[in-house]
Amino acid sequence: MRESVAEQPVRISGFAKERGLEPYLLQLEMDGLAVVPPEVHGVSMDRIDELTERLLDRARALTGCEFDLAQGPLQTLSFPKATAPSLTADDPAPSQFLIQQLGSLHRVFRDLAINPVAVELIRSMIGRQVTRFSSHNSFVKWQGEHGYGPSLGIHADQNAMPLPWGRSALTANTNWCLTDYTKEGGALAYVPGSHRFGSRPAFPAAVNQARAVEAPRGSVIVFHGATWHGAYPKLTEGMRISVANYYRHQMVTSQEDIQNNFDRSLADDCDDPALFRELAGFSDTFPYQSQNQRVPTVA
Repeated sequence: MRESVAEQPVRISGFAKERGLEPYLLQLEMDGLAVVPPEVHGVSMDRIDELTERLLDRARALTGCEFDLAQGPLQTLSFPKATAPSLTADDPAPSQFLIQQLGSLHRVFRDLAINPVAVELIRSMIGRQVTRFSSHNSFVKWQGEHGYGPSLGIHADQNAMPLPWGRSALTANTNWCLTDYTKEGGALAYVPGSHRFGSRPAFPAAVNQARAVEAPRGSVIVFHGATWHGAYPKLTEGMRISVANYYRHQMVTSQEDIQNNFDRSLADDCDDPALFRELAGFSDTFPYQSQNQRVPTVA
């Protein structure tokens, strides 16, 4: 008798066995989220320091404000009038913003996007041949009581996809913790096992069932696109900085148009150009921008 999908064993690659990833693969299967420490993913603390400093520099360039890791912004900030949907539209005073398109900023961000351990875990959820980049962004967050409000901004990353959802992820995410994550410090909130519900979050149950993802600086949080998650407001002084490298199934629209608008020469300046190009979808058939199929002509 043929096994059902639910009964089929999870295939674990030789690389995953070599790097001891079985506990994290199991946690992703059961909880929809796993926290991977630096000694497993291999990104050094010196590299974490460099990523942090480059993001602080970028934050200064974008806002005109000086930032201090221990204090947050050193000047008063305000948002311009919103011209597009915003994650922070209801926040009465700025306490976070998003730095976008990190892959174009510096090689360190491109290397992070193709970290072999992170990519292996992401592919285990989406599929080895069909995983692609969606976006490379950073959440820069500081003290503020509102955050995302009473809902904690809880959502599933693949919310826009029609139901029903299956076991395979349509998207999957990583959150690289460049500072310590604590509940009071604005950590991620998530509902364990919610990726198996196969539905969008239900309120107020999602908030009541949410748990803080507390993780030390240098960790990477990996989670399924159907996992219900959000974030707690940051009630402590200082900053919470992260890099969100977001991935998608090949047939899901990307957040950033990496395939068509990314400077392809930059793909050669990273640890694994072939992997970067594959995940960027540079050779994908879709979406096409011109006639790409043969047309018969008069012989």
